[in-house]
Amino acid sequence: MKIKSIITTVLITVFGAVITLFIYTRLIDRPDQNLIDQDNGSIDRTPPVTLTSMQVQEGPVDLTYAAELTVHAVVHVRVRSTVTGEDETDNPLYQFFYGNNARSQPRKVTGFGSGVIISADGYIITNNHVVEGADSIQVTLNNNKTYIAKLVGRDPDTDIALLKIKEENLPFIKYGDSDKLRLGEWVLAVGNPFNLTSTVTAGIISAKGRNLDMEGSYKIESFIQTDAALNMGNSGGALVNTKGELVGITSAIISPTGTYSGNSFAIPVNIVKKAVNDLRQYGRVQRAIIGINIQEVTSDIADREKLKDVSGVYIASVNSGGPAEEAGIRAKDVIVKIDDVKIATPAQLQETISEHHPGDKVKVTYSRDGRENTVSVVLKNISGSTNVVLESTGETVLGAKVVPITSQDKKKYDINHGVKVTDVSEGILKQIGVRAGAIITSINDKNVNNASDIREATTDGEVVNSIEGIQSNGTVFSFKFRR
Repeated sequence: MKIKSIITTVLITVFGAVITLFIYTRLIDRPDQNLIDQDNGSIDRTPPVTLTSMQVQEGPVDLTYAAELTVHAVVHVRVRSTVTGEDETDNPLYQFFYGNNARSQPRKVTGFGSGVIISADGYIITNNHVVEGADSIQVTLNNNKTYIAKLVGRDPDTDIALLKIKEENLPFIKYGDSDKLRLGEWVLAVGNPFNLTSTVTAGIISAKGRNLDMEGSYKIESFIQTDAALNMGNSGGALVNTKGELVGITSAIISPTGTYSGNSFAIPVNIVKKAVNDLRQYGRVQRAIIGINIQEVTSDIADREKLKDVSGVYIASVNSGGPAEEAGIRAKDVIVKIDDVKIATPAQLQETISEHHPGDKVKVTYSRDGRENTVSVVLKNISGSTNVVLESTGETVLGAKVVPITSQDKKKYDINHGVKVTDVSEGILKQIGVRAGAIITSINDKNVNNASDIREATTDGEVVNSIEGIQSNGTVFSFKFRR
């Protein structure tokens, strides 16, 4: 009996220990969870201690939602343009027919790009360089339906153009916020590289506020840099985040071969939104300026101007009578903040100011002699006023619409006379390859400043012996016609 009692006691003890161990392990297996009694709602209010390192999501990022949401709202853009060839003065046949100023005859070329539908009623964003000089623009949706697109407006400074097609209930991409993008964040590029429609590539945000110093082109540069693959035909396509929101318009690559080599660039959507709204409402972008000439802060500048960091925008000079001068800002000041936005580079300053209109008031914080000051600055347009500048369609002559050149055109091209071509239809200018944006300086060896000068020089368009001018890319042209 005694042995039996001992065995019973041992078994009970072992069984109790097993139950205790089981309960204990069940509790310590879940140290990161609060204990909740589902029956009576009682909660253990002593939270577990958790380390503050970020918990990395296991497995790859799922990009399928963003891809499926956006691919049908990116279109294929096809343009037809008339261009002139290179000089043919060494070709005896051209020499015989066209004389000493021989050039190859105008020819039709086709270009391709991408576009992003931003509204159900058919407004489409693309790059200015995709449609610049186009005689016709054709848009093909992802369902293969094709439309003739109207050019609502374009802006070389931001490289943005706005198109419109006649259709309703279209899929479109909603705007995101490019200011909230973070380095390392996943993004998708959606476009039509090499005429391969509906192509999606993925990458991360590699850098923000990148300035590419494009020659003779866009003055506002604050690109988003990614490693999502872009190639010829992606221009004007969508850069979207994992929510499927538009955060940029894909625009450029840096490559020794002309194809993708690891870096691609997009225009931030916050710049795009403002440009598109202006083009839609006014026909042109309402450019706000602060009236300064700037450069990047270097170590030498930081030491000389007593800056804490090698950061900010150094003011090389201040435009006389401009907004900055009126607010008391001087040369050698260093801008460090606009409103609540920290300014570290010229690209950031350009992006921030580009989101405003003439007449807007901004707070500018600058450093002078090691001390920071904040002043209010009323931004103005290029003409020095706060008025809205409407697009002038111009007068029609020689099959094209022309307007007098601005003071900025005169300064840019170092000329003191001429007319700018705003639209080209059938006529002699189109035949010789003159595009919208070109400047005509003289006709029949007579300087011109307006449409009336052209009519007088050509006997109301009856006699055209020579035309000289400058294409929008800065190339000088000169045509002489044998009668």
